[in-house]
Amino acid sequence: MVTTTPVRGDTPTTPPPPHSRSVLERTAGFAQHHRWTALLLWVVVLFGVWGAASAVGDGYRDDFSLPGTETQQALETMEKHGSAQAGDTLEIVLHDRQGLTGADTRGRVTAMLGKVAKLPEVAEVRSPYDDQQAVSQDGTVGYATVVLDGKSEDLAKEDTQRIYDTARTARSNALTVELGGDAARKLAEPEGGAAEGIGMLAALVILGLMFGTVIAAGLPVIAALFAVGSTLGVIILLSHVFTIASYTPYIMMLVGLGVGIDYALLIFARYRAELVRGASPDEAGRRALDLAGRTVFFAGCTVIVALLGLVALGLGSLQGTAVAVALTVLVTMIASLTLLPALLALFGKRFARQFTAKARKRTAKGKPIEGGDRWRAWAGLVQRRPLVSLLLAVAALGALAAPALDLRLGFADAGNDAAGTTSREAYDLLADGFGPGFNGPLVVVTEGGDKAGAALSQKLNDTKGIAAATGPIPSQDGKAATVIAFPDSSPQDERTTELVHTLRDDVLVQLREETGARYLVGGSTTAVIDYADTVSSRMPLFIAIVVGLSLLILVLVFRSVLVPLKAALLNLLSIGAALGAMTLVFQKGMFGLEPGPIEAYLPIMIFAIVFGLSMDYEIFLVSRIREEWTRSRDATVAIREGLAHTGSVVVAAGAIMVAVFGAFILGGDRMLQQFGFGMAVAVFVDAVVIRCLIVPAALQLMGRHAWWIPAGLDRRLPRVDIEKHG
Repeated sequence: MVTTTPVRGDTPTTPPPPHSRSVLERTAGFAQHHRWTALLLWVVVLFGVWGAASAVGDGYRDDFSLPGTETQQALETMEKHGSAQAGDTLEIVLHDRQGLTGADTRGRVTAMLGKVAKLPEVAEVRSPYDDQQAVSQDGTVGYATVVLDGKSEDLAKEDTQRIYDTARTARSNALTVELGGDAARKLAEPEGGAAEGIGMLAALVILGLMFGTVIAAGLPVIAALFAVGSTLGVIILLSHVFTIASYTPYIMMLVGLGVGIDYALLIFARYRAELVRGASPDEAGRRALDLAGRTVFFAGCTVIVALLGLVALGLGSLQGTAVAVALTVLVTMIASLTLLPALLALFGKRFARQFTAKARKRTAKGKPIEGGDRWRAWAGLVQRRPLVSLLLAVAALGALAAPALDLRLGFADAGNDAAGTTSREAYDLLADGFGPGFNGPLVVVTEGGDKAGAALSQKLNDTKGIAAATGPIPSQDGKAATVIAFPDSSPQDERTTELVHTLRDDVLVQLREETGARYLVGGSTTAVIDYADTVSSRMPLFIAIVVGLSLLILVLVFRSVLVPLKAALLNLLSIGAALGAMTLVFQKGMFGLEPGPIEAYLPIMIFAIVFGLSMDYEIFLVSRIREEWTRSRDATVAIREGLAHTGSVVVAAGAIMVAVFGAFILGGDRMLQQFGFGMAVAVFVDAVVIRCLIVPAALQLMGRHAWWIPAGLDRRLPRVDIEKHG
């Protein structure tokens, strides 16, 4: 074992006997002594899982169905009676400046539609020449409705491409052919990879600046890559058993890389601190895992609890995404507690020489061995005016969070796709020819037969807000009919949501009283509306569950009442600021972005992840402050020294998170842009404003009362010593 020379002012402590070591210490000891075995196991897991995943491929499914909603009831009714409208639709959009009625154009279109109708994934094709409403008033724009044999989200990208390629066979110098609809948007999806690379590079730069060595900077990244890579392979396999959305891998990588590097950084920073205090590399590794490892463990558990809270919401494929991301956090936590100690053991001698040499240079200059001078000065500044610091910071974050009160949930439509893609071109052509509502038709079904269907078609055509409605389309058994109605507003427009509620709560209720028939409004547009309404109604329960469980964890960790309450309120403030910023940028169109609703599932996903990550920084910072408080019993000194020892690590960890999440803003996917932006803002606010300004100010105002807990509660709660050996 290598013994390093302690720097002035520190003495090595005698290692505790093996039987008194914690589970985390023993885990670190095993990983260190069996470093090559630990590395080999991780390599075998990574390549084994990816070998199996590559062999079977993925089975991702985007399921936005919600049992019990009217959209789901409409779909089940159509399936029951054999209606072709049980499937979603695509639109083959046609444009000819000379008009679509010319002999050559009509011949090309008719022949092409015959080919499309024979494709296996197509249930029915309705020609624009059989329906006058399918051609614009000036005769230059028309559309053929392709009814799919299933849901848009279940249609594979290659099947959509085949429909598109078949439709393009009708093109000529005069005739333009584009493909519109939800499934067509898959053809506009950008390829991933660049954002992850940019985020990783930025993380390496930040780690290099912090530790001053390339190897030290690379270890947290290596641990994160092993964890994320292994988990991604497992999720590919599980996608054949459970419903997991296609966007899940991107969120997994985004969260996994950020959290993985973050957790490894916390442990590595403590490892470096123990080395410069004179501990041997092995002992430093055990202490780091015992101290910072406890922080990682409890912080990781908080994130997992928050994510699993999403499962209770019962929101289709979001449940699978929540479990997948929770599994990612779990594996990154395990990698930080097993793989990282093995890597530290490999380079321990090198790190001992490098870090202790730097510490001796600082000591020779009369500076503290672990640095922190600037953080002590900053803490002193905040402590001199704690109330002013607290009020200014809270007011600023409150102002940023205010726009979230106007948050509108939904999903972006093809109007947000990149210019030049077929879905965007079809969207624009339909909007020019018929109005924006043709990009999100409503599918209204009735079980009253032809008479009820005719009355429905007439009623819809007379309803304000509907541009046009087709005639009744009978089901196979003749007991039901479907009418496709096109609003005069786009699918993501708030007026469309109001129209759907008006139809359900007023127009169709009156029609039912007149005809005695049952009417249901469905389709992809109403599915989004129902999804957003369900998220909004269930969010309060979800927040209560997550906040309640997180409070319990923090009370156990800190043996305090005020500190957990303060943490919960500040975490809610940081999340509110993130949602407010998202509303300004993406919903209001700040910075020239296309205005649109916030993706319906993102607020609760961001809430779950950010709330857990905020607890990560809270535990890391406040546990060190409590450690100093236990030692000195001086609240002012404890806050100053706690921030001096953790401030640089918290800011570095936050900067890495911001870099990883912010890199996804550069991609072309609107959902990932919103998610990356929201997460980056939340982490920045939490790591910089809250942890380095509001928390010191609040604790200074609380003084010794911050650590108060009722004696009866203290006796009944189990002991969780997160500052062991502190």
